[in-house]
Amino acid sequence: MALKVYLSGEIHTDWREQIIAGAQGLDVAFSAPVTDHDASDDCGVAIMGAEPNKFWHDHKGAKLNAIRTRKGIEDADIVVVRFGEKYKQWNAAFDAGYAAALGKSLIVLHGPDHQHALKEVDAAALAVAEEPRQVVEMLRYVLTGTLPG
Repeated sequence: MALKVYLSGEIHTDWREQIIAGAQGLDVAFSAPVTDHDASDDCGVAIMGAEPNKFWHDHKGAKLNAIRTRKGIEDADIVVVRFGEKYKQWNAAFDAGYAAALGKSLIVLHGPDHQHALKEVDAAALAVAEEPRQVVEMLRYVLTGTLPG
């Protein structure tokens, strides 16, 4: 069995790289949003033209990024959504809701400080992890039936 896994959410730490490195040898293909913060924010105006109003600047970028995000979530077998400590990731919450609405297998990744704030998101998930290592162990178990040892 092969899995397509979309890695959504927080872009300020190396959690994606940890999961990808830990999953070496597993039959997993990963995809993700653009994680270059400036490119993600400015893609719309860089391609479609400047906007003097910040709302329309962000609107263009959000819509362009949504093309990639929707495709990644729709094609995924599993969607992992990471909520980080530094910023509130409203886009991550939206991605989790979109994945849940599509019936995707959802793994949520966040620290214990976010348990209360994310209780509804956690309730929609099939699994909740606190560390990238646990996500790798989940993927290994799903693919091989092997427990961490």
